[in-house]
Amino acid sequence: MTHPLLDLAPLSAARFAEIEDRVARLLDTRQDVVIMQGEALLPLEGAIRGTAGPGTTALNVITGPYGQTFGNWLRDCGAKVIDLVVPFHTAVTAEEISAAFEEHPEIDFVSLVHAEAATGNTNPVAEIGEVVRRRGALFYLDAVASVGAEPVLPDAWGVDLCVIGAQKAMGGPAGVSAVSVSARAWERMAANPGAPRRSYLSLLDWKERWIDGGRRALLHAPAQLEMLALEACVERIEADGLETVMARHRSAAAATRAGARVLGGGLEPYVHEDGAAAPVATTLRTPAGVVASELVSRALSLDPALPLAAGGGALAAEMIRVNHYGAEATWEVVRGCLAGVGAALAETGAAVDVERALRAAEDAWS
Repeated sequence: MTHPLLDLAPLSAARFAEIEDRVARLLDTRQDVVIMQGEALLPLEGAIRGTAGPGTTALNVITGPYGQTFGNWLRDCGAKVIDLVVPFHTAVTAEEISAAFEEHPEIDFVSLVHAEAATGNTNPVAEIGEVVRRRGALFYLDAVASVGAEPVLPDAWGVDLCVIGAQKAMGGPAGVSAVSVSARAWERMAANPGAPRRSYLSLLDWKERWIDGGRRALLHAPAQLEMLALEACVERIEADGLETVMARHRSAAAATRAGARVLGGGLEPYVHEDGAAAPVATTLRTPAGVVASELVSRALSLDPALPLAAGGGALAAEMIRVNHYGAEATWEVVRGCLAGVGAALAETGAAVDVERALRAAEDAWS
């Protein structure tokens, strides 16, 4: 049988490099950008294992579950890890980062998640980057959820390793990801005897066999369909305009939070302050006695298409996540989620006012 996605001509090295260049423009970076052939956990782990080792002292900021994962990888590399744990309903501050450096001036690596879709918070990377830059530490940033929903500017913020994925706000595929790498980060990898080599995790392999060779010969056969999907989603962002795409996400978050505040039934935004709330997804705290995962199941039984999920692990008891990212960053999705959660709460006997919530949400949409 034939199919438009079968029997494609091979993806050339030149086409691959062109897609990398478009991703670099999206990030407004002059750093090297490497597109890796796997979900974002691949460059997230590869960047840590490439730059961290027994001589590293890492400040690992934990504002959600991914920060915990990064700490595990850093320890596995032999690094000394100082965890800065921040309540999941807020964001870390530049002052807290500065205080950690005062207490541990030996810190030479900082790992941070920009936006935690799992907990609904976002961190002030620009301000934090100024602190890290003054201290001369290497700055590693997970911007997988934030790219496309809010500015991601590795050069302006002094980020040495910035990892992105396309599957959330960019509205693209999950099977490819990218990382921008500064000259300082390449130097750290080259000096690290434990950096992966001849490995799928190896960024140095891409540097030496792809970038240094003028990007003329790929390391291996690329994931062609995922690369074409990544190219298509970048084209769509370029056509709409990045600011327009980000504005949709900001509006979706503002509307969801405004509606949740007046819906009733004891529901409230999980992240307290608007300035600490991520535009990519909104998390909501359920009232005492109402299990979030059960409430989500009720809402999805009414409308299975709603992008609702319960929090992970222990958060499944108290957190609902509204995933208004990518194609779901629309007024129709926000309206449907508020109506669905309201109807599910009403089934528990709670007093809710869905119409009032929808009016507040519509007023907040801009």
